[in-house]
Amino acid sequence: MLCAVSAPTTCITFPRSPLRKLGPRRVTVSAVAVEPDGVASKVEYTPWLIAGLGNPGNKYHGTRHNVGFEMIDRISEEEGIVLNTIQSKTLFGIGCIGEVPVLLAKPQTYMNFSGESVGSLAAYYQVPLRHILLVYDEMSLPNGVLRLQPKGGHGYHNGVKSVMEHLDGRREFPRFCIGIGNPPGTMDMKAYLLQKFSLIERKQVDAALEQGVDAVRTLILNGFNSKVNRFNLGQKYKYHKV
Repeated sequence: MLCAVSAPTTCITFPRSPLRKLGPRRVTVSAVAVEPDGVASKVEYTPWLIAGLGNPGNKYHGTRHNVGFEMIDRISEEEGIVLNTIQSKTLFGIGCIGEVPVLLAKPQTYMNFSGESVGSLAAYYQVPLRHILLVYDEMSLPNGVLRLQPKGGHGYHNGVKSVMEHLDGRREFPRFCIGIGNPPGTMDMKAYLLQKFSLIERKQVDAALEQGVDAVRTLILNGFNSKVNRFNLGQKYKYHKV
């Protein structure tokens, strides 16, 4: 039974020149764990790919459809994971959350073709399906409400649909949905998605992004446990006054 992990002996390994050779690579973190009897053993952690969906370019910055990008940026800042590499049409960075290796990714293919990037990165770095966390906007949730799910469909979200297509039609990968609400009245859906938030909506989303970083940490370090269930329940009723 493991009782402690020695952080000073932790190291992350990954290909130094990922573009030089396109064969699969495995990102791992090695750590020394100490047994109760004092015997040390090596532990390896399975990597996570956290991909936020959005559209590249200043034109789309701050729009509803780009909150997936914003969540990746917030995680990058909080965890000190620099997004400084381009591969598979993706801006990404490699680092750790705790002892767990993490790849943060912002596909640059435009929303409807996000699967080209996510599928390619997952295959290249040998990330298992259960460790691909997709972060995206969700109109079925009120603005600023978050939800973590272990799996699901595409819900007519073209970015999610593209990812599923490039993962051989599989749907058993986690999702982190960020609520943006529905278009008012008869407003065109595309116009709504590409519109920036109002001041009130912006405050709600900014607060949600802060809460989202903690939720991602919980998921990466502990998996889908009771804490995630409590998080989802709290989000569901966050705007309900008692």
